[in-house]
Amino acid sequence: MLSTGLFMNHRFLFFLCLLSCVLIGMCAFPILAKAPKTAKIVFAANRTGNREIYLMNPDGSEQVNITRNKADDVSPAWSPTGESIAFSSNRDGIRDLYLMDADGRNVRRMFGKPAQRASPAWSPDGKQIAYRRYEQGKRFIYIGTIESEKEERMAIGSGPDWAPDGTEIAFLTGFPERVQISILNVSTRKQKVLFPKPARPSWMGGGVAWSPSGKKLAFSWLHRVPLKDFIETETIYTVNRDGTGLQQILPEIGPRVTSPVWSPQGDEFLYIQADDVHVARPINLQIFKIGVNGGEPTQLTHIGLGHHLGGWFDPAYALPVSPQPNLLTTVWGQMKQK
Repeated sequence: MLSTGLFMNHRFLFFLCLLSCVLIGMCAFPILAKAPKTAKIVFAANRTGNREIYLMNPDGSEQVNITRNKADDVSPAWSPTGESIAFSSNRDGIRDLYLMDADGRNVRRMFGKPAQRASPAWSPDGKQIAYRRYEQGKRFIYIGTIESEKEERMAIGSGPDWAPDGTEIAFLTGFPERVQISILNVSTRKQKVLFPKPARPSWMGGGVAWSPSGKKLAFSWLHRVPLKDFIETETIYTVNRDGTGLQQILPEIGPRVTSPVWSPQGDEFLYIQADDVHVARPINLQIFKIGVNGGEPTQLTHIGLGHHLGGWFDPAYALPVSPQPNLLTTVWGQMKQK
């Protein structure tokens, strides 16, 4: 009986040790974040007294708040694999960049040292972020390594977007009245103006967006002068990578249209526009969708104020990044284009 009791005690102690190891392992190695199983659009809106990050289906259904924080959360951006979302928030007193899982959990600072950072854009391999940083009253484009102290100033400008092949970043510069699209070569740091000619007065709101193929860029453009008298004529255009083939997507009938986002297939746009032609104020901004060749737009959001577009993720068009750490960015980008 004594030996049997000792055996049972040893089994119980072994079970406790095993359970402790499992629990410690779970703490040390948290469950990996998961990407959405269906296509999702991420955006920001004020529906609770402050702007929060939301997810919705491409048809506008199932709109869900995933941040639920009293801070001002904006500029969400999907990681290439859809497992993480980068966003800008003032939750710690200064507007900076944060990361969270696709369901809004596991929120953490992107960088250890706080600074005024915003407008994140992921590199195609998911290892770096391009973003805007304010310093001495000026806007600069930076590149930073995810969750590290390493960051590097690259250019003067705002609204960066990374080319699908990972070699270039498109961004806006020339503020406030001669805004233009510039292209930065990430390796050489050389930059050049793509569109329009620097001498031409213009305004572009909401950044610039590469097409999934990398062959075109979308942007909103106001070019009628004087600019202040034609604000409501700002609308969406596309241009080829070499600056040719300018195409207008929506007519200049107002309210102004900004912030184009490509669908993963490259056949549709999301954009921001006031839903009342007579009251074109920022508080009425909603999200719409239209085909790249025009057509009848569809309004996706109807409640809330000051909508701010993030990105459109579809697992059917995403390539794995994490399982292939040795895969070069340029190769990854070429595979994505196919």
